[in-house]
Amino acid sequence: MEMRKMICVSCPVGCTMEVHVEGDQVVSVKGNTCPRGQTYAEAEVRNPVRVFTSTVRVEGGVLSVCPVRSARPLPLSRVFDVARELARVKVVAPVSIGQVIIADVCGTGVDIVASRSLKRKES
Repeated sequence: MEMRKMICVSCPVGCTMEVHVEGDQVVSVKGNTCPRGQTYAEAEVRNPVRVFTSTVRVEGGVLSVCPVRSARPLPLSRVFDVARELARVKVVAPVSIGQVIIADVCGTGVDIVASRSLKRKES
């Protein structure tokens, strides 16, 4: 049996938990102060996911970059692949908040969307 320490991010408390794992099964969770800790630990052991945030380069915008994020959490194992893909992207202004920048990034089924609107630079 393996023991992993993790901090639950399901609520602002941030409980430090000891999670006992056999294979990909959670055997026990200690240190959580609410039931969400157990749920978080099980998800983190079986299929860890993260909301991805970054920026993309913008051509002709009032700013040279635009913040982006994943429309929903994507597999943690694909985060670096997604970062490499985004490094190759350049969008043309204007950009609208929620605009899909990359659909189905890296085959994850998750879209990368703009986190803010960005106007075109006046000439």
